[in-house]
Amino acid sequence: MKAEPENPASVKKCYPGAMSELALPSAFAPGNVAVVTGAASGIGRAAARHFAKIGMKVALADVEGAALTSAAEELGAIAGGAQHVLALPTDVSRLADLALLREIVFERFGGVHVLMNNAGVGNNPGLPWENGAAWKALVDVNLWGVVHGVEAFVPRWLEAGASAVIINTGSKQGITSPPGNAAYNLSKAALRNYTESLAHALRAASQGRISAHLLIPGFTYTGMTRGAEKPAAAWSPEQVVEFMLQSLGRGDFYILCPDGAVDRATDERRMQWSIDDIIKNRPALSRWHPDFEAEFAAYMRQAKEPTP
Repeated sequence: MKAEPENPASVKKCYPGAMSELALPSAFAPGNVAVVTGAASGIGRAAARHFAKIGMKVALADVEGAALTSAAEELGAIAGGAQHVLALPTDVSRLADLALLREIVFERFGGVHVLMNNAGVGNNPGLPWENGAAWKALVDVNLWGVVHGVEAFVPRWLEAGASAVIINTGSKQGITSPPGNAAYNLSKAALRNYTESLAHALRAASQGRISAHLLIPGFTYTGMTRGAEKPAAAWSPEQVVEFMLQSLGRGDFYILCPDGAVDRATDERRMQWSIDDIIKNRPALSRWHPDFEAEFAAYMRQAKEPTP
């Protein structure tokens, strides 16, 4: 893959629907290549669909099955032919699978410009003292799957002096840690920290040519969402991807998505309360502590009261 200029000009893309004239980094130029893990459904499939619509070649990585086959067929039709799409069964918890994916994609398409580490699982292993093997299996996908993707592709880019964009799919649960699925919260909190460190390290190591970004979806109707019908408050995967691309066009690192029930101001308020647990030496997860229930409710009401 040939090196690109250190400060590539943004590329204007025309998007259907809500997004017209969207300025994206040059990594998203027509003919460039995107690799998406967890691409057979949900946000990953929606992202791959958008990438194909703007003329990119797309490599789809997911567990083997009908969903991956279906995604490849759909993307081939969008991209103008199966030759522009590659689907490879991949277990992201195995570094060897990501290394194989890299070699096949480079051989097929000649390079990679966008890496979206999106694969994730949401099963609930239980309480912190239960089912350690199940906790590890979840973390192996949600955290180590991302680490493996970065380890597979970044050294090749750095060696070539290439420009690229990395998008890691996190979760608001990795910031506020609501009780319910502690293992999932742990994995996404670690992923947030890892992606922050990755972005910082890449600024110097790549002289700004490679950027990393944290996608933080809100309530989204995906394969992890229970129920056959989309809840009214949930965003669709397509809405998340459109917001993601708008944010990338602005150069945002934190891509904090709202949804049909929660706006950004509410998210900010909840996140501030969480960090204030440390600053104010409150009990862990005080938002859900009975002694702080009234205080938290009053705190959230203040955001909705008009300023005199």
